[in-house]
Amino acid sequence: MTPKILLVEDDETLGFLLGEFLRSRDFEITWAKDGVEGLRQFNAEHFDLCLLDVMMPALDGFTVAELLRQRRQDLPIIFLTAKSLHADVVRGFKVGADDYIKKPVNEEELVVRIQAVLKRTAPGQEGASEQETRTVFQLGEYIFDSEKYRLQLGGQVQNLTEMEARLLKMLCEKTGQLVQREWVLEKIWGRNDFLARKSMDVFISRLRKYLAEDPKVSITNLHGSGFVLEVSSSL
Repeated sequence: MTPKILLVEDDETLGFLLGEFLRSRDFEITWAKDGVEGLRQFNAEHFDLCLLDVMMPALDGFTVAELLRQRRQDLPIIFLTAKSLHADVVRGFKVGADDYIKKPVNEEELVVRIQAVLKRTAPGQEGASEQETRTVFQLGEYIFDSEKYRLQLGGQVQNLTEMEARLLKMLCEKTGQLVQREWVLEKIWGRNDFLARKSMDVFISRLRKYLAEDPKVSITNLHGSGFVLEVSSSL
């Protein structure tokens, strides 16, 4: 079945171009030119996903998202925005964004992210598929982009190596749960010998250092078992 997408974008040129491009990729698009029209279209039809601009007159995207969530908790929402401040990204995820794409929008990347969100949120697709497709994680005050190997805190960005990013993503996918040492060694290092274990300990130490600016975030070592990434709501 063709996915139905509500595109809420007040830039007429961008709205038209995105709508036409997504239609060429077999999506059914309803384009609303502001937040008020977006809410009206949402109330009139059933949509599989909403692409939502943030900076709009009358009702901004954050407000629209909150209103949409009140009406339908399971609606996937992807923000399209030129706002790149850490606080804006955090607010986007707090109001229930499934993804957050900064302008200028790469159309091919947008399609991939739409497909990933639809796959992750489809009925019966919880669990493993969500872990496989999710790429952006909020860890306290940090934003971690596992695809771009970037860990951001405010205006500061820590670029990670591929192995650091893979290890942190594995911990993020099981936040609050034990991640077995043997499983990590097999998935990342492909072996479980002395050198591999020492190397993993070094990488864990690096991640702890990167995350040290937010005391609510910690990686606990359970001796002989594995690691737990913990994010406290308060101190």
